[in-house]
Amino acid sequence: MYIKKILWAIALIGLVICGAFAYYIYGAMFKPNTKFNNETAYIFVPTDATYPQVLAQLKPLLKDIDKFDALASQKKYNTNIKAGRFAISKGMNNNDIINSIRSKNLPIKIAFNNQNSIEDLAGRISNQIEADSLSLLKAMTDSEFLSKNDFNQATALGMYLPNSYEFFWNTSAETFRDRMLTEYNRFWTDKRKAQAKKLNLTPNEVITLASIVHEESKQADEQPRVAGVYLNRLRIKMPLQADPTLKFAAYKLPEYKNTVIRRVLNVHKEIESPYNTYKYSGLPPGLIAMPDLSAIKAVLNPEKHNYLYFAADAKRIGYHKFAKTLGQHNNNARQYHNYLSSQGINK
Repeated sequence: MYIKKILWAIALIGLVICGAFAYYIYGAMFKPNTKFNNETAYIFVPTDATYPQVLAQLKPLLKDIDKFDALASQKKYNTNIKAGRFAISKGMNNNDIINSIRSKNLPIKIAFNNQNSIEDLAGRISNQIEADSLSLLKAMTDSEFLSKNDFNQATALGMYLPNSYEFFWNTSAETFRDRMLTEYNRFWTDKRKAQAKKLNLTPNEVITLASIVHEESKQADEQPRVAGVYLNRLRIKMPLQADPTLKFAAYKLPEYKNTVIRRVLNVHKEIESPYNTYKYSGLPPGLIAMPDLSAIKAVLNPEKHNYLYFAADAKRIGYHKFAKTLGQHNNNARQYHNYLSSQGINK
């Protein structure tokens, strides 16, 4: 009888221990362990991150970091960290959290447009993925890569077509660049290459001209007409005389640093630069800014007309008046210059 009592006592103690262990396991694995109020929180795990770095991100989000740590060690997550962007949903338990941050790297949408230089683009992208601006700039301007793919330092920006793209947050600089090359090549279908060839332009030249068209007019419905003017000038070997190229050339000079040119003057037309399309015929060496896709398509599908000139329309800001003769153009330009003067815009 005495032995039976001992056995029963041992059994009861065992049940209590097992129950306590089961409760601990339940708490560690299946009990909700989040303490944020939003529906979802995100952590960003850098490449080569350490386990303590991950814990530091999780600590403000979890009720009991110690129980998470114990289960992470048991499931060997602490020795197998994955880089990326991961979601933690409100009410998740530790088991679900570990499964999420171990295998569910979420893509993000990257968007860019209106970048004035490759440096600006690198900075814009570095704010959206893990790669920093210096590594992005190095990859984007790599001379061997550019030469291999028919680009140079002046045309490199043209490879990056403004749009939104899906990437993983931990994308490297080289992976981003290579993906953009793929997107660029996908854009240049046989049909578009044929359109460019019909205009006696290469894809790089199309995008260079599109950058000028886009700087002249942000109105998608007007861009084909503006493109038609410049193509007419190229056809008869008339200088483009594009004011945005003068601004681009001026901003490269120390005296125009941190200034805004609102009115192109004769002094700007004397700037010595291959981008000065008043001095030099033909297209400049490369882009003056990143054009929208609408401007690229406008160059490939220009409006057919006999206009050789255009001037900003003072009555329809953002649009232009077009002319076939220099006399008509001078009259249109005079009206706009008078408008600028009336607004006190003299430089």
